[in-house]
Amino acid sequence: MPIKIAFIGAGSIGFTRKLVSDLLTVPEFRHVEFAFTDINARNLNMVAELCRRDIAANNLSVQIKATTNRREALRGAKYVFCVVRIGGLEAFQHDIDIPLKYGVDQCVGDTLCAGGIMYAQRGIAAMLDFCRDIREVAAPDCLLLNYANPMAMLTWAANQYGGVRCVGLCHGVQHGHWQIAQVLGLKKEEVDIICAGINHQTWYVSVKTNGRERTGELLKAFEKHAEFSRTEKVRIDMLRRFGYYSTESNGHLSEYVPWYRKRPAEIKQWIDMGSWINGETGGYLRVVSEGRNWFRAEFGRGKRPETFKYTPENRSEEHGSHILEGLETGRIYRGHFNLVNQGTITNLPPDAIVEAPGYVDCHGFNTPSVGDLPLGCAAVCNASISVQRLGVEAAVHGDDALLRQAFLMDPLVGAVCNPPEVWQMVDEFLVAHAPWLPQYRKATRQAKTRLAKGPLIKTKAYKGAARLKTRSMAELRRLEKQNPRAGH
Repeated sequence: MPIKIAFIGAGSIGFTRKLVSDLLTVPEFRHVEFAFTDINARNLNMVAELCRRDIAANNLSVQIKATTNRREALRGAKYVFCVVRIGGLEAFQHDIDIPLKYGVDQCVGDTLCAGGIMYAQRGIAAMLDFCRDIREVAAPDCLLLNYANPMAMLTWAANQYGGVRCVGLCHGVQHGHWQIAQVLGLKKEEVDIICAGINHQTWYVSVKTNGRERTGELLKAFEKHAEFSRTEKVRIDMLRRFGYYSTESNGHLSEYVPWYRKRPAEIKQWIDMGSWINGETGGYLRVVSEGRNWFRAEFGRGKRPETFKYTPENRSEEHGSHILEGLETGRIYRGHFNLVNQGTITNLPPDAIVEAPGYVDCHGFNTPSVGDLPLGCAAVCNASISVQRLGVEAAVHGDDALLRQAFLMDPLVGAVCNPPEVWQMVDEFLVAHAPWLPQYRKATRQAKTRLAKGPLIKTKAYKGAARLKTRSMAELRRLEKQNPRAGH
């Protein structure tokens, strides 16, 4: 029987098509069976069509079944990729706009901070449903590969409460590795790294070239780099203060800690507006909104992107295909994975989800002991783990007291807001996100009553310190005429 690989949230255009392409570069996977499922039939069918075009262009006969019936897609699956965005762009808009009313200025809002905590509440409610279906209809000992954010909280819930083997996957380590090689004037393969911490706050605790430790040279190298000295000011400052470079982009990292986005007048000192990922207010929401609108419009006009070529040189660095190759063929793959700690990093809690080096082969995941993180790095991670733990427990049990405590303990929310503001903000979130929060029905009713009764804390019509307008299709088309690659 062919291996069945399922995708939940397969209407995710970028991830699904890329991962299918990666998998089909492996000769042993030329006869797998794919099952795509999504609640959005339009997006699902568009992505399925693109993947089928790619498959045909590469002269393969791999079959894709696309269905909105999740259990049917999962039936008999040995591997399941989760690439969902629960609540879509409507909920994402709330994740950015509601905190802004209280002065909390986020770039992404999908991992920690107010937006990330609420994203977890929606995602965990859905994740536990996914896990139930996997337990009941997928192949025995099915592996869930989670690409959805907030990575740590969703993976934590799946492992602890979902009863499913789950690994969280991210590409942050690979990109930071490339940056380090750049500032050292070397190729990536010439730089060996050990990276450990938690997802989006993972630290390059060892950087070696030819067996020589180079970590102490990184600060000066980044400060001298023409581009990164301008675009990575937060990461460089964290390197200056804590001694180690962090995986995540400037914009992401700035919203996980209390120091860089709490004073509106100072935010632009720490970010760069050349790219959303460098710190733009609501930057990721803007680009995914533009990208989705562009893709739907162009698809509707009959335009299709060029087909992918399934060749080794076009295979991406995403971990997913390499993990499945290791498990199915026995070829050893070394990567960085999000798994239950269980002592891998000895000064982080054993039940937390940590991102650390590991190996995969036909025997499964093998994670060596990292030992202690540097004390300051561990302190930064532990602050976030406290928020994650509260967020997971709140989402699983529908406990709005724990949810409010997660907001209070969040580094950036706590730096900007006082407790009454946090309470009102959470009330607003519960009401706005009610369609995606079945576990909070009672708390949502109570929040709605409080908001209607008042008195309410006065909030601001605040758009953020570094907000750009979402461009219309007409603007994007004009931009594409000037630069054909810019509209996408």
